[in-house]
Formats: sequence, structure tokens, C-alpha cells
Amino acid sequence: MLYYLFEYFDKTLDIPGTGVFQYITFRSALALMLSLLLSTIYGKRIINFLRNQQVGETVRELGLQGQNEKAGTPTMGGLIIIFATLLPVLLFARLHNIYIVLLIVTTLWMGTIGFIDDYIKIFKKDKEGLKGIFKVIGQVGLGLIVGTVLYFNPAVTVRTDTGYVGTQKNVSTAVVMPAPMEEKSTATTIPFVKNNEFDYAELLSWTGEGYEKWAWLIFIPVVIFIITAVSNGANLTDGIDGLAAGTSAISVLALGIFTFVSGNIIFSNYLNIMYIPNSGEMTVFISAFVGSLIGFLWYNSYPASVFMGDTGSLTIGGIIAVLAIAVRKELLIPLLCGIFLVENFSVVLQVSYFKFTKKRFGEGRRIFLMSPLHHHYQKKGYHESKIVTRFWIVAIMLAILSIVTLKLR
Repeated sequence: MLYYLFEYFDKTLDIPGTGVFQYITFRSALALMLSLLLSTIYGKRIINFLRNQQVGETVRELGLQGQNEKAGTPTMGGLIIIFATLLPVLLFARLHNIYIVLLIVTTLWMGTIGFIDDYIKIFKKDKEGLKGIFKVIGQVGLGLIVGTVLYFNPAVTVRTDTGYVGTQKNVSTAVVMPAPMEEKSTATTIPFVKNNEFDYAELLSWTGEGYEKWAWLIFIPVVIFIITAVSNGANLTDGIDGLAAGTSAISVLALGIFTFVSGNIIFSNYLNIMYIPNSGEMTVFISAFVGSLIGFLWYNSYPASVFMGDTGSLTIGGIIAVLAIAVRKELLIPLLCGIFLVENFSVVLQVSYFKFTKKRFGEGRRIFLMSPLHHHYQKKGYHESKIVTRFWIVAIMLAILSIVTLKLR
């Protein structure tokens, strides 16, 4: 909103200094600072409100050290993250940008699913919360919306050729270089590969001429799968104090770098990567999101004063998935969100192996002492703050390796 106000001041009233709001870097810095202030200052008020409403965590008997002390700690803290993200975005972002619209829809959509799940657990006294099938339906619904918009909306384009535009002269003649064209495409980036663009439409090339128009049959299901997988991965990671918020902030910060360079034609040309017009505006959203996650950690670090609940974890996963898809870096998710992947995979392995051994040997056996993986280390006697810190270190290493893929091919 303030963006449009200062744009009016600059272009209509010609007030000196107001043009600074045109710069993404300036608005991103403001969004980061405001979200930090909102999440730390007003976060305490939200926590007190949740405590007064007796929105406390119900702890299961898992035999983990320090688990019983967490009983009664306010949950639904994801409301802090959502509030501290959306308000700066509404103030400083260009709200007509299609990527910003998608991210706001994602935040509200996944936040609503998570809120319903937490509400059922707390007020309906149902520890299972929202039935899994309804969560999946909600995630698939968001995937349909995001995939359809990214595929069909004319404002979503890419430019793989970001070469020089203008006139080049040699010894004999002047050559006018044609302007690179923005085009609709389902191309994405393959990490660690030279000439690393891959088009999902190519998977249908065997159908013959005109196969490109059917690319949505591949693209939209891929979007649905990614959103569902990443949001569930974030949900499973939210098990001990500060783990989900910290690792998510690291991953989102790395995505912010990808977003900024992909949305800037100069940097994308220098790095020889895909230029995505208008995507740089997502940097404002990412800055606000990172600020809200770090501010939330003020209260969520050990010993936690509040838990994010599914209100926060599902929202975080949904946002990370949409950001990665929008900036055409979804194939980097297994590396960038490696913590989510390992946590998810540990549960799948544990359950699958238990069922297999029970069927074959008559009794179920386990690979890990407990899943997800962070509980395995708790069972081994590691303090949860040590587990969280080491997971953060691994997340930083994975984020750096992901950023290196910009030039390492």
C-alpha cells in the first residue's frame, strides 16, 4: 500500500526522495525490519492471548527427556509468523504482482488448514486433529491453484536468453542485436548441469507435433506433489524447540538470493541463468518472511515459550514450495530443504520397515529408535538444543551448496 502512495508522491507530485520506494532492496530492508519488530514486540502479546485462551500443547507420553515440561505451552504460534509476514508485505510490496498474490494466497490457505488442525486438537480434544485426507485435499487444492496460475497466467514468463540488447559494432558494419523475447514456458533449472534448463513439456514429445500445449498435464501434478511433500516435511520437522523455524529461515534466505538474481536481468545475464521477469518482487515477501521466522525464534528457542503448531509448519512448507517453483528451482528442494527431506524419509523408512518385518517375521522392527529423525537423537540422549544447533549447521551447509549451483555446473 505504501508502495503505491510513494509512487504517487514521486510520479505525480514529484516530491524529492520518494522514488526510493521503487527499489526492491530498500523495500525488502524495510519489510525485514518491520517483520522483526512485529514478531518480537507483538509476538509476546499474541502468546499471552493464546495462554489466556488456554491454547496449550497436549504432550503425548513418548519417553523423551524434558517432554512433560512442555505440556501447557501455548501453541498456534504460527499466527505470529503469518501476521508478521503479511503486514509488511501489504505495506511494501507491489500487490498487483502475480507472484506476490500467489504467496499471499498460499500463506492464508495453508495457515487456515493448519489453524483448523490445531483448533480440533486443542478445543475438540482430538489429538489426531484434522484427518489426513482433508489436509491432503487442502494441499492438492492449493497445488491446483498455484500450478494453474503459473501455467496459464500471461504475466508469468521467462527469458532464457539474457544476452546483450542493442547495437554492436565490428570493423566492417554495425549489427543490431534483437531483444530477447519473454515467453510462456514450463522450463526449470537442473542443478550442477551445464545448459541446465529442462522443460517439462519435453516429457510429452513422444506424442508428436503440438505436444507443448499439453505441458500442463505434467506441470500441474508436479506442482501439487511438491507443495504436498514440502509442507508435510516442514510439519514433521516441527518437533523440538527452534528446529523448524531455524532451518526454514536458512532455506528461505537462500531462496531469497535465487529470487533476487533471477529477477534482475543484469545478474541473471552475468550468471547465465534464467531471467524471470517480475519475480524479483518476491524478495520483499521473502525478507518479511525471514524476519518473522527469526522473530518467532525469540520465543521458540529452547525452552520454548510458544510452539508454531500446524498453523505455522504447514504455512512454512507451502511458502517454501511455492517460492522454489516460482523461481524455477524446485529441483533443488531435496538439497536446499535436505532437513525436511531426511525427516520425512525417516518416517517413511520407519513405518515401511516396521510393516514389512511384522508381515515377514511376525513382529515389527525399527530402523531408528524413534522417528522423525530428531527424536531418534533425543532417544540416544542428546539434548534437544544440541540437536537443533547441529541441524542448523547442516542446513547452512546445504544452503551454501545450493547457492553455489548458480556457477558450479
